[in-house]
Amino acid sequence: MKKVLFISSTGGHLSEMLELKDLFKQYDYHIITEKTKSNLSLQKEYPNKVNYLIYGTKDHMLTYPFKLIANCFKSLYFYIKIRPQVIVTTGAHTAGPMCCIGKIFGSKIIYIESFANIHTKTITGRLIYHFADLFIVQWKSMLKLYPKAVYGGWIYK
Repeated sequence: MKKVLFISSTGGHLSEMLELKDLFKQYDYHIITEKTKSNLSLQKEYPNKVNYLIYGTKDHMLTYPFKLIANCFKSLYFYIKIRPQVIVTTGAHTAGPMCCIGKIFGSKIIYIESFANIHTKTITGRLIYHFADLFIVQWKSMLKLYPKAVYGGWIYK
């Protein structure tokens, strides 16, 4: 069974990623997101399948760089522990380091650009677009910004 890592930041990105939960049972899957009170219940819903990174936001510019660096090391640890063949992400900053690590070690990268963006690129999307094996947009208008992307339609059912 193929090992697939699903990773995203908390909030809207996580809720988009969880829309893919029907796919989870088809793979040896693992979920990584940021640790917040609102998503600790994931461990109950997906026992032994969830790990957390440090929650960080660019709104706190003094601590954010340190949290990002710590998350890079934690991402490397989780990558080595899980050894995914495929990494699927809906973004954002939490997923960037993991996708870079995965690409270096030969994992396939599937990036789904945020549903919230209809006319602008996300920062993580700009970075990962250049090396993703499959880059999916949820709005046809985004194909103008990402010409090599695939239009996948809305992730929400």
